[in-house]
Amino acid sequence: MTDLVDRLIAVVRDVAGPGDLPLHAPEFRGNEETYVRDCVTSGWVSSVGAYVDRFERMLEDVTGIPHAVVVSNGTSALHMAYLLADVRPGDEVLCPALTFVATANAVSHAGATPHFVDADPVTLAVDPASLEAHLTEVAELRDGVCVNRATDAVIRALAVTHVFGFPADMTGLLAVARRWNLTVVEDAAEALGSFRDGVHVGGEGLVGTLSFNGNKIVTTGGGGAILTCDPERAARAKHLTTTARRGSGWVYDHDEVGWNYRLPNLNAALGVAQLERLGDMLARKRTLADRYAEALAAVEGVRPLSSPTGTRPNNWLNGLILDRPDRAVRDDLLAALNAAGIQARPIWTLMHRLPMYAGCPRAPLPVAERLEASVINLPSSAALAD
Repeated sequence: MTDLVDRLIAVVRDVAGPGDLPLHAPEFRGNEETYVRDCVTSGWVSSVGAYVDRFERMLEDVTGIPHAVVVSNGTSALHMAYLLADVRPGDEVLCPALTFVATANAVSHAGATPHFVDADPVTLAVDPASLEAHLTEVAELRDGVCVNRATDAVIRALAVTHVFGFPADMTGLLAVARRWNLTVVEDAAEALGSFRDGVHVGGEGLVGTLSFNGNKIVTTGGGGAILTCDPERAARAKHLTTTARRGSGWVYDHDEVGWNYRLPNLNAALGVAQLERLGDMLARKRTLADRYAEALAAVEGVRPLSSPTGTRPNNWLNGLILDRPDRAVRDDLLAALNAAGIQARPIWTLMHRLPMYAGCPRAPLPVAERLEASVINLPSSAALAD
């Protein structure tokens, strides 16, 4: 164990450098200050303004997805995505057990219940084969509607998280969704700039979402976005997230319950400056990922996280997997790395282990449980490639 700790610390220092190393720090090397100052000078700092519109158009250009609606954070984007997918109170949403809690929380915000499913050992996302097997075991189609035989609840949708920016197997997952008449929501919070077979993630499902939290490659401080190829759902997303207000000017007329999920122009200005440099940041993150992969390949007992065939991930977080899943070994390594000034973290606690989701329906989760006990993320800021 001591030898493994020493080897890992040496690898990180060799790849990423000396000093305290945060997991993922934001980077401001462009027009951030200029654009934010413009908002302050002009007075356009709140929820409308030129930078909001510009940020949305830039996201559409970067992703190739026709419609982007920016919102206050990634969780509000997911909440809206489930509503746009017609998720209703009392429904179930198939949800990865291996994901950040926002994926499941937003299901609860929509009044539905998360139904947890297993992970693919390569993509880390929902596994199509195990999903198909689980649905065959617990569900049936009644007049074209997928229903959980045990709970009698409608299984309305499938949430797919692109974990750490690794694209999920959307071809396989969409095929399962078609067979079971499920709407697909893509949680691409970590995956801006990730592609599978030349297609940017987030646009193959009915609705996709992004996050611009401070630890993402592109940050607006907070912030998120709803992505869709459906112009009607894009218009509805804009309507619902702006308090369902009709008209403009001095008229305050609202036609349904809405949400104030708007992204301020001040934050959007930061996002515009960040997106202007996305290509440079992605290139340096690829360099850093390659250096980690080469160095970790020489360390006995671990292997680097690697991108699935046919994909070009954004390399948001670099990491390793223990050859033998062992939570105690994982925690000892994390303690040693952090004590050395190297901020490292495990993968998330699986959703069904959290107290509010302990009673939710779930599939067998052997792969997710192995990954939980064996994945460690390492410092991954783009600046470390310098």
